[in-house]
Formats: sequence, C-alpha cells, structure tokens
Amino acid sequence: NPYCLENTTVCRDRQTAFLPGFKPGVSCLIIMNGYWDGPKPEPQVRTIEEMREVLADPGCTSDQPLYFMYRDLARSESDRNWLRQHHVRYDITIIPSRTLCGEYIKTKGHYHTANPAGELYPEIYEVLEGTGHYLLQTQNADDVVMIEGTVGDKILIPPGYGHVTINPAREDLVMANLVSSEFSSNYGPYADLQGAAYYEMEGGALVKNPRYRDAPPVRYCNPVEVPDLGIEKEIGLYDLIGRPRSVAFLNHPEQFMEIFADVTGGCLVMR
Repeated sequence: NPYCLENTTVCRDRQTAFLPGFKPGVSCLIIMNGYWDGPKPEPQVRTIEEMREVLADPGCTSDQPLYFMYRDLARSESDRNWLRQHHVRYDITIIPSRTLCGEYIKTKGHYHTANPAGELYPEIYEVLEGTGHYLLQTQNADDVVMIEGTVGDKILIPPGYGHVTINPAREDLVMANLVSSEFSSNYGPYADLQGAAYYEMEGGALVKNPRYRDAPPVRYCNPVEVPDLGIEKEIGLYDLIGRPRSVAFLNHPEQFMEIFADVTGGCLVMR
C-alpha cells in the first residue's frame, strides 16, 4: 500500500512526502514520481469523515487518508495559460489499494452541472497505473454502467452520468482526468442516497444499495478511443494540450454528441 509503516522512511524507492497532520514514519504519500514531472502542489486529501455518508458501512473507521487529488496541474506556465484559455483542468488522483469494512476504496461520486447551452458537462479519465472500475449512473439511476480501465485506457463520462471510481486491485490506482474548469461537481445526490446504486465489495461482488429500489442490473461498457479528436490509448491526456479541437467537447458537448455516440457503439447513451 502507499503508506510507510512505523520506522520506514522509503516507500517502494519512490519520492515521498509527509502529509500535514500525519506522524512522520507512520504514514507517507507516494508522490507522482514517474507520472508527473511538473510542479507538485499539496494534494486535497479525502478522509473517512468526508466519505462516511457514501460508504456501504457508514460506521466504518480509519485513521488513514483514503485518497489524494492533485488539482489543476500544469508542467509549465505556457501549458497553464493554454489550459486556462480553453477553460480546462488537468488533475491526477491516487487511490490506494485498500478496503473499508469489506468495501473497496472509491471516490465520493458526483454529477456534473449544465453548460450555458443547457447540456451537462462531460469528463474523460486516463488510467496511469493499476486498474480502475468506473461506475456510472444516470441521476434517476435508470441506467448503471461499469467500465474497467487499465493502463492507457480512456474512460468517457458522457453528459448525463454521475460517476464513482473504485480501486479493485492489489496495486494503487493512479489516474488523470481532463474536465471543464467552468463548473463545480455536485456531490449531493450521492450523499443523499448513501453512495452509488451499487457497492463493490472485496472479491468483486456488486451489492445493490437498498436506497435505489428500482435500479437495474449493472451493464458493462468498454473504454473509448476517439481518433477524430486524437484521443487514443497510446496518447496521454496531457498530450492533448495544444490541440483545441481535442478538448473542445469538455465545454461544448452539444457539438460532439454524434461522435461520442459512435465511439461508444451505443453502449453509453448520449443524454
């Protein structure tokens, strides 16, 4: 796991940094050495208290941080200026390989708001290390979709879907995302219903959240490539900086609905 145990000073020979509030030598975070060679800001740390309302077992306890979010990254000032000019943000998230009372560690889950044209904002993820399970659902949970991503895979969150990311593997999940910088995520619906429509438990079992009485069985879709926009498995999301057309869908999804319906093969409904 990504923490240094008592009296340990090096984690897997990678660069480490102690987090404020955690005892040196007891817990330390693997910084994104190997994934990020630009400035490294302090991460936003998700704690058990922030996550309790979406857990399968809200009474679960943990004295460890659950996952780490590095927001609004840029390798250079010119890259940062380009991202700001195009109203796009690049983030990296690290989700450790752990369980909480039998449930795999996951993100809190959120929905996106609407852009000025009235279309809901999309998002796209890239797996940098490990395996991620991306659990998507519509706001009324009439469609629930699981997408598994491994290194290099791109996972599209189309307009109309909320999403939770789960680490089901024995290694850390490191993922990047590109998203519009023009909206704030809406966590409320997930908190109100104690998480997503399903919990993924140790061993891979998907347990239905009883608060979603009418949620259908989980469907499975594949990661995407969008060659028309330069979005391919071999091309990192960060490499889309400098390509305005490749990121325009993040702020203007209404102009790209047909393209994304095609690349998902109809598996993800463009709403």
